[in-house]
Amino acid sequence: MAEGAAARGDGFDLAKRLLLGRRMHSGRALHELLPKTLALPVLSADALSSVAYTVEATLVVLLAASLQSRQYVVPISLAVALLMAIVITSYRQTVRAYSTSGGAYVVAKDNLGTLPALVASSALLVGYVLTVAVSVVAGVVAITSVAHGLIPYKVPLSLFFVGLITVMNLRGLRESGFLFAIPTYGFIVAAFLLIIVGVARCLGDCPKAVAPDQVIAGELEVDLLVILQAFAVGSSALTGVEAISNAVTIFRRPQGRNAAATLAVLGAIAIMLVLGIAFLANKMDATPSHSVSLLSSIGRAAFTTDAGVHWMFYVIQAFTFAILVLAANTSFQGFPRLAAMMARDGFLPRQFENLGDRLVFSNGMIALAVLSGLLIWAFDANVGELIPLYAVGVFTAFTLSQAGMVRYWQRRGNRPDPPGAWQRSMVINATGASATLLIVAIIVQARFKEGVWVVLAGIPLMIVGFRAIHRHYETVTEHLRVRAEPMAGTAAVGRDAEPPRPDNTVVLVVQDLDEATAEAVGYVRSFAGRDLRAVALPANGSAADLAARWPEFSRVSAGLEALSGRGEAGAVLEYIRSIPRGEDGFVTVVIPELFTQTSLVSAVRHRTSFQLKLRLLAEPQVVVTDVPVVRDPSGEPDLRPLIPARTEALLFVSEVHAATIRAARYARALRADRTRAVFFAMEAGDVERVQADWLEARIPMELDIVEAPFRDLGPPMLDEVRRITGRPGSLVSAIVPELVVRTWWHHLLHNQRALFIKRLLLFEPRVVLSSASYRIG
Repeated sequence: MAEGAAARGDGFDLAKRLLLGRRMHSGRALHELLPKTLALPVLSADALSSVAYTVEATLVVLLAASLQSRQYVVPISLAVALLMAIVITSYRQTVRAYSTSGGAYVVAKDNLGTLPALVASSALLVGYVLTVAVSVVAGVVAITSVAHGLIPYKVPLSLFFVGLITVMNLRGLRESGFLFAIPTYGFIVAAFLLIIVGVARCLGDCPKAVAPDQVIAGELEVDLLVILQAFAVGSSALTGVEAISNAVTIFRRPQGRNAAATLAVLGAIAIMLVLGIAFLANKMDATPSHSVSLLSSIGRAAFTTDAGVHWMFYVIQAFTFAILVLAANTSFQGFPRLAAMMARDGFLPRQFENLGDRLVFSNGMIALAVLSGLLIWAFDANVGELIPLYAVGVFTAFTLSQAGMVRYWQRRGNRPDPPGAWQRSMVINATGASATLLIVAIIVQARFKEGVWVVLAGIPLMIVGFRAIHRHYETVTEHLRVRAEPMAGTAAVGRDAEPPRPDNTVVLVVQDLDEATAEAVGYVRSFAGRDLRAVALPANGSAADLAARWPEFSRVSAGLEALSGRGEAGAVLEYIRSIPRGEDGFVTVVIPELFTQTSLVSAVRHRTSFQLKLRLLAEPQVVVTDVPVVRDPSGEPDLRPLIPARTEALLFVSEVHAATIRAARYARALRADRTRAVFFAMEAGDVERVQADWLEARIPMELDIVEAPFRDLGPPMLDEVRRITGRPGSLVSAIVPELVVRTWWHHLLHNQRALFIKRLLLFEPRVVLSSASYRIG
C-alpha cells in the first residue's frame, strides 16, 4: 500500500489505500463472486425495505379519502402480494434466460429493439438514483421517529449515510456483502418476530398503535380510482425485485440458477412481511404520522406492556433503520453494472467500463452517489415527494422487461420445449407486463402534477443524450477505422518492405537560454542534427539579446528568428502554418519548460507554454513536444546542449487504430537508438486482441506487452521508463497518441489516458513528452 503511494509520490493515493484497502489483482475477480447467502443481503435490501413503508404509503392514499377506507388495506396488500408473485416468477424466467447483468435493458434490447432498451435503461437509472434517495431518507426518518431532536438535521444525516454506503461499496463486493449480511438478516428476524408477537397479542386484546401528528382522514366516498391509486402506491413493495436480474454476474456459478433461487427466497420473505404488516396495521388501527413511521407505531404497540416499552422495540427500530439505509446498496450494485453495459454499447461514457482498485465499477458508484445526494438536497429529504418519482421509473422498466420476455417466448415457440411450457411462461410475463403497465398509468394520472412529469420529461431527454453519445462513438470508430491504413504493404514498397521514414521539420520555441532549452537542443540534435528552426516569441523583450547569444549557446548553424504578430500563440501558429510539408510529413514543435518545483499548478501557470500547447494540438500534422526540466536549487545550472548518449523512443499504445499508426510513423521519424511500442495489459483478453490488430496493421516496430494486473498505469509505466533513464546519458522520448475532438463535452466521453500519461511523466527526469495528436472531424 505504502509502496504504491511512494512510487508515485501521491498522498491522495495513500489516503485512498487507507480508506478503501489494497488494490486487488484482476485475477481475483472470480474469488469475489458471491454465494447465495451473501448475494441475498447485498441485492435484497431494497425489496425488503419496501415493506417498511409500502403499507404506510397505501394507508396515506386511503385515509386521504376517508377513515372507513382503511378496511381495504388488507385486500389491497393481498393484490400486491399476488402481483409480486407474478413479477418474481417472471424475473426468475429472465435470469435463467439471460445470465448476464443488465436486466430490463438487455431483455428489451434483445427482443424489442434499441429504443425500448433505452427507455428501460433510462427508467432503471432514474429508479436507481431515486432508490438511494428514498431508502436513505426513509432510514433517517426511522431515526428521527425515536430521536425527535434530529429532525432539523435530516438532510446532512442523509448525505452522510449516502457517503458511508458509497465507501462501503467501493471497498469491494465480498467485503460489502459481509458488512450488509448482519443488518439484512437481522431485519428479517426482527420483522418476523414483530409479526409473530403482534399477531399473538391480537388474538386477545389487540393493542392500538398511536403516534403523534397522525394524518387526518378525509370525508370523501371511496371509489375505484382511490383503490387503484392505493394499489399502485402499495405496489412499491415490488421495487428492488429487479435488482437480482440486473446483477446476475455477481453470483457464483451456475449464475442463472443461483440468481433464480435467491429470487424465490426473496419473494417468499417479502410477501409474508407485506401481508403481516398490513394485517397488524388494520388490527391495531395504525395511522400514518408526519413524524413517526407506521412500522415504529406498530412495533411500539406490540412491545409495550404494563412494565413499559420492551427493549426489543428498540432492536427492531435499529434494524429497520439499517435495512432502510442499506436498501440503497441495491442501487450501488445495479447502477454501475447497467452503466458499464451501456458504456460497452456506446450509450454512456467509456469511463463507466473501468474497474476500480477493488474490482468494482467505481465510476458508476461515485456518479450514483453524487446524483442521489443532489436529489436529497433538492427535495429537502422528503420521502413522500420522492416515492411517486421513484415508482414510475421502476414500473416502466418492469413493463418493458416483461414485454421483452413475451417476445422472447414467442421466438422460442418453434423449439422443442416441453408441450405448453413456453405458452405458460408467456402468459405469466404478459400478465405481469399488463399489471405493471396499469400501475404506471395510475401513477402518472394521479401524481402527474406532483413531480411525475419530471420523470416523463427526463426520460426522452436522457434518450437524446444516449443517442448523441452513441453517434459520437460511432463517428470516432469509423474515422479511426477508415483512415487506419497499414504502414507497410503498399504497391511502392512491397508487402513486407519497411516504409520510408517520414519528413519531420523541427521548430524550437525559445523563451530563454536556460537548462530546459539546453536539454531541448541536445534532444533535437539527437535525431535532426543541426537542421532545426529556432524562433523567439514576439512578447520577449530580450529577443535581440537571445539572438546574439544563440549561436554560442546552441552550437547549431540555424539562427534564432524573432517572430512578429499579435500574441505569442498566434505568432507561432502563423509561422507553423507557413511551413510546407507533404501529406505524410510532420512538424515537431519543441517547447522547453523550466520549473522550480514539481507542481502541476506551476505547469498551468506557465500561461504562454500552456496555451500554446493547447492550440497546437488542434493543428494537423503537428506534434507538440514538451521538454520539462526541474531546476536543481543546490547546484549550478548546466547550460550545455549535450546530445544524449542513448535515446529510446517509447510509443504508448492503448488501441491499434489510425491515431496509433500515425504516432508510430512519427516515432520512426525520430531515428532513436531503439524504437518500440508498449501496451499495458489490464485484462487477459486484451493481449490477444491487441497483438492481432498490431500484426494486421503491419507496423514495423516491436510491440512489448507489460502486465498491469492492478489496472493502474502509473507503477508499470514508471518502471518501464526508469529502466531506461537509470542508465547514464540515456533519455526517453515518450510518444502519446492523443485524440482531438470538436467540442468540450466530447472530451468527457474519453478516458483521457494521454492527459494521465503526461501528468505522470511531466516531472520525470530525462523524459521528453510528445503528443501525436489526431483530429476527429
